[in-house]
Amino acid sequence: MPAAKITANPAFVVGPVRRETFGAFVEHLGRCVYTGIYEPGHRTADDAGWRGDVIELTRELGVSTVRYPGGNFVSGYRWEDGIGPKGERPVRLDLAWHTTESNQVGLDDFMDWCAKAGVEAMMAINLGTRGTQDALDVLEYCNIASGTALSDLRRKNGSEEPYGVTFWCLGNEMDGPWQIGHKTAEEYGRLAAETARAMRMIGGDKLRLVACGSSSSKMPTFGEWERTVLTETYEQVDYISAHHYFENLGILEDHLAAGAVMDQFINDIAAHIDHVKSVKKSAKDVHISFDEWNIWHGSQPRNPAPTGTDWPEAPPLLEDLYTVADAVVVGDLLITLLNNTDRVHAASLAQLVNVIAPIMTRPNGPAWKQTTFHPFALTSANAQGQVLQLAVESPSFTSPQHGEVPSLSAVATHDPETGQLTIFATNRNTTERLRISLDLTALGSLEIDQALTYSHHDPLWFATEQDSSTVLPQPLQNISHHDGHLVAELDPISWSMITLG
Repeated sequence: MPAAKITANPAFVVGPVRRETFGAFVEHLGRCVYTGIYEPGHRTADDAGWRGDVIELTRELGVSTVRYPGGNFVSGYRWEDGIGPKGERPVRLDLAWHTTESNQVGLDDFMDWCAKAGVEAMMAINLGTRGTQDALDVLEYCNIASGTALSDLRRKNGSEEPYGVTFWCLGNEMDGPWQIGHKTAEEYGRLAAETARAMRMIGGDKLRLVACGSSSSKMPTFGEWERTVLTETYEQVDYISAHHYFENLGILEDHLAAGAVMDQFINDIAAHIDHVKSVKKSAKDVHISFDEWNIWHGSQPRNPAPTGTDWPEAPPLLEDLYTVADAVVVGDLLITLLNNTDRVHAASLAQLVNVIAPIMTRPNGPAWKQTTFHPFALTSANAQGQVLQLAVESPSFTSPQHGEVPSLSAVATHDPETGQLTIFATNRNTTERLRISLDLTALGSLEIDQALTYSHHDPLWFATEQDSSTVLPQPLQNISHHDGHLVAELDPISWSMITLG
């Protein structure tokens, strides 16, 4: 059996576990909003129309922030369409997804949902068809207590207290030709900088502002886009965004290498940030907001996109079904995000419900968990304290697309106050079990609290409405711990979590 070794020492720390790492994303796309989080008349719906079963699952998932309302949708969005009496809200065409938007859910509604779901709003601003003044208007509406036209309009619409939104995305994927209002890096950088400066005149340093990075590492402008945008915005923003989706194209070895691919992508973005910081001789740090990441089987769509004169309202779109292998990859991507907590200060799983999501619903029916729900929920619940810098020795396997890839991916979090240590580990190897040995002697006396693993003899099994529980996290059987040395055996294509206290 191939063997790997991990050494952990609390003296070596990458950075804190950030709750913002466990964000998600709600866009007006497909059934994410309508029959997703919102379905008046559903048996679990409250008086506002929010599905209680989805709120319960959102809480169980452990989501911290939720990015809204897009995504591509935001680049043509008029935020004022979604406030005021529902019967007076205009119906619009959504050019991003070729659908009809009823605006029955809008800004005030979403803030109500956030409060009930126990999450923080991460708002995106339309810098596609709109610009600086629109950003100032929505900021005033959200955050000024009273005494101005827009703050008093919010109060008239039923929200006496300001929302205090601090997280703001300055547009979305503006490097993409598919984006409404697509701009060059120079055009976007100037607009984002001007918008950020103006927003700070209202919100000051309390605002956390995200400039658009590349929409993918495969974009021909990747790198140069980051350099140009940061050259314009560096002193005005706090983050630059990263977006990356992964897909199983039929070769599991390539799919299981996703964590290594994400790690390199993060390192590349960090290098561009550091370059601009050096050139500017700045004392300020700009961080990464990885505010779109997930598995998206885009080359194998299950739902045809509307075209021509067909402008449906909330049709099923991008409703991917996730396999056990997909769940292992999602767990591995979370390991990668945590291991880069010194550079990645926020992240958003895209999306939350129905659309490439861990939670699925049926209209007038139940909600259920996809496979990817489980590693996210367990990582969010158990990653605490500080991320340790591990020494990892691992055998490798060969990915036809990515070359030699380490079989073991691992991260450890340690809470100095409680002493809890949690190890998250993925065996990326598709055929061989992996024996891991952990040297934990520097952490003192520890005992295993729980050890769980997620795998299945059929890595392509996926959850459905009829069966979402055949494959669940199970106790990790082959594990022992004596005198600070822990030994465990990990199945191929598996994600595992071990907590000690």
